[in-house]
Amino acid sequence: MSEQKEKELLTTNRKALTINLDEAVYGTFAEIGAGQEVARMFFQVGGASGTIAKSISAYDMSFSDAIYGKAPRYVSRERLGLMLDHEYALLNERLAGQRGSRTTFFVFANTVAARNFKGTNDAHGWLGVRFQTEPGGPTSEIVLHVRMWDKENVLQQQALGIIGVNVLYGAFYYRSDPDKFIASLLDNLSSDRIEVDMLKFTGPAFTSVDNRLMSLSLVKHGLTNAVMFGPDREVLQPSEVLYKKAILVERGSFRPVTHVNVDMLNCATAQFVQEPAVKGKDVVVLMEITMNNLLAAGELDARDFLSRVDLLGDIGFTVLISNYSEYYRLTSYFRRYTKEMIGVAMGINNLLEIFNEKYYENLEGGILESFGRLFRNAVRLYIYPMRQEAYDKYLLTGQTAPHSAPGSVVGHAFASNVLITAKNVHIVAHLRNLYDHLVENHYIDCIVGFDRDILHIFSRDVLRRIHENDPTWEQMVPSAVVTAIKKRGLFGYQAPALAS
Repeated sequence: MSEQKEKELLTTNRKALTINLDEAVYGTFAEIGAGQEVARMFFQVGGASGTIAKSISAYDMSFSDAIYGKAPRYVSRERLGLMLDHEYALLNERLAGQRGSRTTFFVFANTVAARNFKGTNDAHGWLGVRFQTEPGGPTSEIVLHVRMWDKENVLQQQALGIIGVNVLYGAFYYRSDPDKFIASLLDNLSSDRIEVDMLKFTGPAFTSVDNRLMSLSLVKHGLTNAVMFGPDREVLQPSEVLYKKAILVERGSFRPVTHVNVDMLNCATAQFVQEPAVKGKDVVVLMEITMNNLLAAGELDARDFLSRVDLLGDIGFTVLISNYSEYYRLTSYFRRYTKEMIGVAMGINNLLEIFNEKYYENLEGGILESFGRLFRNAVRLYIYPMRQEAYDKYLLTGQTAPHSAPGSVVGHAFASNVLITAKNVHIVAHLRNLYDHLVENHYIDCIVGFDRDILHIFSRDVLRRIHENDPTWEQMVPSAVVTAIKKRGLFGYQAPALAS
């Protein structure tokens, strides 16, 4: 049978029926909110008695608390965990002796807030499955967070049922190929209806799985536009981190992260927290890498990606990977979760890119429309300065790394003390009045308090020195980054040969 023909057969009903006819699979469905949409899929295709031990919907909060215990929020990862714990323990307690030797047990659970009658709520949910891969064996688990974009409640319920079937089918038949599992989540759906912005695999079935790569795969396959990782390399759910927070972000390649990257964000943070609109508010500080940056070489290099994320985590930063090339799309993404102030730290080269009109040819309103989207609702750009000679080189070549001599940490021997800042940067004449308006009204501010002695440092130059075994690169990055690069052999680093 051809792969195309097989794909045609894998409708939602076919998947549900396949599971129902699998004699080894048996378990519980526990669903809160939006009805019992996933269980309904299995009941309606027939043969459900071979799969479903119990189906429950503790819709009332008092009943739910009595069964699962209290959680901070009803639609949360914590609540999902309580549901999986309770239902699996009950399933094992009541059926292990009777059929545990021939059955792989599972519990599928979800807790969901579908669109309310007024359409004013955030439609999202947590889904998870805990399952055995062999009778009597240990359990593994898949947990994901979804956002539902259909405008009608009934369509959201339908989409929830479809993705629930996809999750359960994938757990049993695609678990050895997690990338295929991820791609299958949108079978019979589209990203216009369902977004999956967090996914985590745990347990013995997934010992070789790196959840950071799985999150990156969500972006690659179009299931979401952004994923997030904590300093401890944990996969984070963006809304849990960003909800009602003031946000400061720096975009970069971080290949590798340098003293300049850190100084830029530290200085911008010091200014950001002093803003009247930010004082006393919870603040989230992020380093962000775009997929365009990760795909700059044409192919996604998983080791390179993990190197960058790990190094940022090593020095304590939360990392966002996004598919938003334009800054106005990035700030619009943050606006999903917060009404508080948003700050963006960047260098002169990125500022000039924002004023490059070629990036806005797809917008009817061109650059004015992009700026309207970027700067609405309290957004401010914090601009880090650049040395004159690096600025001149950027204007000529589009690259900012200076041609410094091997062994030279200073860069150009003739480096001047002239700095290009947000105040004196050259903007094309027909956009100058627009730029002056943004500066005068503090939509664009200069970063102050920066370290002048490190302005010669650029990631490209650091990378070149690493490749050339020039040890001066070590003075251009944080000490924790030096240690990690050497220990893990990152970015092509090779330890010097020992003298014989």
